[in-house]
Amino acid sequence: MTQTRFSLGEFAPGRRGLAAVALASLALTGCGSEPSGTHPQAEAAGSVASGKPARTSTEQEAFAAMLAEFAQACPPSDGVPLASSATSPGTEPVRSPAPGETPPAGPIEPAPATGPATVLDRHDWCAGGRHEQRIVEALQQVAEPTPARVRKTLNDLGYIDEHIHGLEQDGRTTRFHLDLRENGGRLCQAGLAAGATTDVTSCAAPASGPFAVESEEQR
Repeated sequence: MTQTRFSLGEFAPGRRGLAAVALASLALTGCGSEPSGTHPQAEAAGSVASGKPARTSTEQEAFAAMLAEFAQACPPSDGVPLASSATSPGTEPVRSPAPGETPPAGPIEPAPATGPATVLDRHDWCAGGRHEQRIVEALQQVAEPTPARVRKTLNDLGYIDEHIHGLEQDGRTTRFHLDLRENGGRLCQAGLAAGATTDVTSCAAPASGPFAVESEEQR
């Protein structure tokens, strides 16, 4: 058997470092390396941990298609608030005295217009009415409108989680907002899920940026 002789010079400090690096590389190669990127299992675990299912592109496309369908059934957007186009800017029509009613002695001051009608144009107002009807009809069938059940009902109607805001239980009812802005519009919906007495009305949000309610009917 041939004996291999080693020189002490081969184990000089510099060569020892190179040998250690080489051995470490071989160890990593033998064990295999993980590919970069996020694993599907990790993504799924993240969705479960957040409590909200990840929305697929199909659901987002269906939501956009629903908004487009409602938009086509309404007059085009002109950017003019409904209250301004119906009356003089910033005012509501003055109510005439009813038969047998004594008119006021002094001049009648027009009441300032308030609410979403001072912000939303005729297009948003029309689309809002269509959303209101279907949402009210669906939520009236929910006997116990908890936030979870309200969310599920809205999801079933095609409203995705990214556009559902402020789900909050208030006694036996649940309040919520829906972000329905598109193409520079300002439409949103303010809802009170309360079974047979469910109420949903249009509200106004900023034309761009994060969702926030700027104008809402007082209930």
